[in-house]
Amino acid sequence: MELVQVTGSPAATLPASLSRATLTAAQARETAARDVGSRIVAKDDDPVKLVAFATKGGARPAWQTLSVRTGYLHVIDAATGRVLFRQDLLLNDNAPSALVWQNYPGAPLGGKQQQRSLKDWITPEATTLSGDSAHVFLDVNDDDEANPGEEVAPDKPGDWRFPFKDFTGQVGPPCAAGKQCSWDPGVGYSWKDNAKQNAAQLFYYVSSFHDHLEAAPIGFTRAAGNYETADGDPIEVNAIDGADLDGDGHPAYVNNANMTPTPDGVPGRMQMYLFQDPFLAANSGDEADIVYHEYTHGVSNRLVVDASGNSTLTSPQSAAMGEAWSDWYAFDLLAAQGFQTDTAAPGEVLVGRYVSDGQNLVRTQPLDCTVGASADVCPGTEGAGSGGYTYGDMGKIIGFAEPHADGEIWAETLWDLRTALGSKLSESLVTRAMELSPANPSFLDMRNSILMADKVSRDGRDQKKIWKVFANRGMGWFAADLGGDDTTPIEDFSTPPARDASRTSVTGTITNVDSGAPLAGATVSFAGHASGFADSYQATADAQGRYTIQNVLPGGTYPEVNASAPGYETVFRDVRVHQGANKVDWALRRDWAATSGGSRLTDFNGDDYSEFGCGPGAALDGLQSTSWITDAVYGADGRIDPRYLVVHLPAAVDVSAIAVNPSGNCGDASASTGDYRVETSADGQSWTVASSGHFGVAERNRMNEVPLAAGSTSSVRYLRYSMLGTQIAEEGITCPDNYYGCYYVNTAEVAVYGVAP
Repeated sequence: MELVQVTGSPAATLPASLSRATLTAAQARETAARDVGSRIVAKDDDPVKLVAFATKGGARPAWQTLSVRTGYLHVIDAATGRVLFRQDLLLNDNAPSALVWQNYPGAPLGGKQQQRSLKDWITPEATTLSGDSAHVFLDVNDDDEANPGEEVAPDKPGDWRFPFKDFTGQVGPPCAAGKQCSWDPGVGYSWKDNAKQNAAQLFYYVSSFHDHLEAAPIGFTRAAGNYETADGDPIEVNAIDGADLDGDGHPAYVNNANMTPTPDGVPGRMQMYLFQDPFLAANSGDEADIVYHEYTHGVSNRLVVDASGNSTLTSPQSAAMGEAWSDWYAFDLLAAQGFQTDTAAPGEVLVGRYVSDGQNLVRTQPLDCTVGASADVCPGTEGAGSGGYTYGDMGKIIGFAEPHADGEIWAETLWDLRTALGSKLSESLVTRAMELSPANPSFLDMRNSILMADKVSRDGRDQKKIWKVFANRGMGWFAADLGGDDTTPIEDFSTPPARDASRTSVTGTITNVDSGAPLAGATVSFAGHASGFADSYQATADAQGRYTIQNVLPGGTYPEVNASAPGYETVFRDVRVHQGANKVDWALRRDWAATSGGSRLTDFNGDDYSEFGCGPGAALDGLQSTSWITDAVYGADGRIDPRYLVVHLPAAVDVSAIAVNPSGNCGDASASTGDYRVETSADGQSWTVASSGHFGVAERNRMNEVPLAAGSTSSVRYLRYSMLGTQIAEEGITCPDNYYGCYYVNTAEVAVYGVAP
């Protein structure tokens, strides 16, 4: 007998045993359906069987699945859930398809164009890239409209297979085989060669990611508020945005990408731009993690909302988490698909690797940097140091609070959570936490929301693992912040005190410091433990000003415990809680100028920057972290035109003190108020100068009581505060110069104290 031929895919040797299969047959079917973007539920009678599948790393236990309705055969790793093999069995010349990659052009994993079906999202008769959840067009003039010539049509019905033209040879380094360039910045209109290809690629990215987000365990469904053409709110995707805005074939907008995350029912808008020096000559719409990042802004801004469905990701901390979620969801998918390497070694998950030419240009360091990691792979920054970031690095990474930079703290923490709990469980908990979140959350609010999601969905079985992750990043039990606006939180690395410790209570009374009267309705909150859940450390005073917080874990000092009431200054203190009785009394001071207590801003002048959170109302909001900024117009004498605001107090007040924080929180310190004037009035018509003078460096970043003139403090109903100069001289600067104080003037807060007769 003679062996003539061997067919198929024989393996020379097979291991004596394979690792254990952890996926079930049903889970394998679901994984296969998600991989091809199908929203068709896998049928129980679709063929599936266990096989040994040969890979470069050796044989793997796997499920071979066949979906009769989608027409795909898959091999799914039975231990990890990774897709090992995929084949489209549908023989249909009219089925819409495109040439796409899964990662970016030239990537060692997922970087080669392959034919993929678009049938789940678009009809064979479609003449534009308008699908069930997105519309992609070439917005080369940046008017957000699909003008004639900007829609992308197929070469023939259903044929969106546009080959990619590699500009690597034409442009030269740093373009390379592993990071192929898509245009030549030195040649006008060169971007046109890949315009159709990029539009089809973008359509595939946003459509498949839509389905990934919609599927369990993430569950960003129509009921949850996702983007759907059927609901009138698809995502309008502007490919190669602004590439021909000036009409000469050279892009007006480069090195960026953005997303306008709209409320449910309103179409969103994603804008993708070309990249060039110092980046690779590339297109942001060709890189999966950038597209997925922008798309995820639509998820977070539709899940963390107020009662009207409007996003509340508006504070420094919540905006930072918005950027972090976008990075995390993108790379969670890419790593799960096997297109992003993620071993135990830190420094592998680089955001924007393709357009950044493999450098830390989009972020300061990779997403998977662990605490204490070597500076060789996790360089960090001068302000925050090297290695993985912690909560105390807020505002220090690039020298000031900024969402992308501070978001790296949260993104790295969530990557730790993914490592500890796995991708699927983390996807579920992180998404459910957004749905549970209070408005305008801080990092600690969202930590608490993740813990609550674990309690609600899984009976709290992973509480210890979750606490360990957050404590390692400085968001431990005794960490504290003053809400989402706090850019200087207190970090702590403690896990919770022993759960078997007897719980105790904190009680006391809250009174008005001027009158001694009880303050009914005032609130005492433990910072970091008051996110609004049933076990929050928070209580409201009764008619006698008495409060009690039950079930407090003793054994340490809780920082930034605070008492507050509308129209009163918040008081903070560190409270050590021990076994037995804990009595803490509070006395709050009424600020009659605070709008939370009923005052009204009735007049102001100068430019209004309220849309940026820096309008005149910011000087009356009771917060030292916000401020009023307006234009500073200098005269020949070097003084600025007076910029004033008028506040109508809620009652006639016998004033005991007036205080001002002149700091420039909406600009640099040079814009802090220097010369000032305070006037009072009983009727808003006749004014008396109560105080005038100059604030200097020593008065920055704190409230300063100003001297009051005789006859200016009785029965005051109106106050006019005027900014007459900046602190530019304190900086040793002569205008004009590139300092805020040459163009703007700023005050953080104005307060009025006293009693109503």
